[in-house]
Amino acid sequence: MTCINLPARTGQQFSISHGDYEAVITELGATMRKLTYKGEDLTVALGPDDLVTCCHGQILIPFPNRIEGGEYTFEGKTYSLPIDEHDRNTAIHGYGYRSFWKLISLTEDAVTLAWRSPNMVGYPFDLYVTATYSLADDGMHLTVSAYNNGDTNAPWALAIHPWLANSLNGYGDEIDEHNAKCSLTLPARTHVTVDENLIPTGTEPVDGTKYDLREDTLLTEQPFDDAWTDLEHAEDGSVTAVFTRADGKKVRVGGDETITSFQVCTGTKFPASQHPAGVAVEPQTAYANAFNTGNELIVIKPGETTSTSLFLGMAE
Repeated sequence: MTCINLPARTGQQFSISHGDYEAVITELGATMRKLTYKGEDLTVALGPDDLVTCCHGQILIPFPNRIEGGEYTFEGKTYSLPIDEHDRNTAIHGYGYRSFWKLISLTEDAVTLAWRSPNMVGYPFDLYVTATYSLADDGMHLTVSAYNNGDTNAPWALAIHPWLANSLNGYGDEIDEHNAKCSLTLPARTHVTVDENLIPTGTEPVDGTKYDLREDTLLTEQPFDDAWTDLEHAEDGSVTAVFTRADGKKVRVGGDETITSFQVCTGTKFPASQHPAGVAVEPQTAYANAFNTGNELIVIKPGETTSTSLFLGMAE
């Protein structure tokens, strides 16, 4: 039987625009597949049928990064999650990105999608999550809200995973050289140390190390696949990282007072087919293994909602 007019493999495509900005959000994972400014990619774009490697533009919920051994203990009960990063024996990046979200509303410059967490053995908590993407004069704004519809407390953390385009559109190992022409300002006092499986082992001050990015720093000391915490928030509670591309244009990414850390990944020496031509700069409410450590973990009580606001756009 021949099928015609199949939908895109990432589901429905929701296009929004405002001024110089345009974006495409997909039904699968409420993923920001594309974000452009004056027709130029701010994030590494994917096609509607492309395999989403390296979590391009995805929302990482109900936890970002890794859970050691796929197992965690929360409020006295131990839960086991499927292992999906086998070489490191971890569960990674949660489950929201794997599901098709429901469209709630769509206008010219905004779209809201919703996802209800499935009743998983390893995460049985009943959360109803909405993601609202809206474009404004200063770029993309995203608000993610999670309502606890259950009768027990629920552990929660989130991140977004934009790969910021380096402007050179390289392929394979040359991307490492291109990223070295880019720089990053990250207002963080503390670097998170990790073991061979990228599970946190502690923290250290950034002073005098390659991890001190508080002033604009060329990314010449790759690889980076690291978390930073102890952030310097502005008076309004926001925190902002600034990525300077190889062409000198600056991109800002960050969020509100709930953002307590950033993860930065250069993709150094990734397989060519999985190496985005840019750098991932990921604002997070908690870094890896938070379900076990409790560090920066958000606990949502029954009937309550937690919200995080994030932003991404050109810097002035």
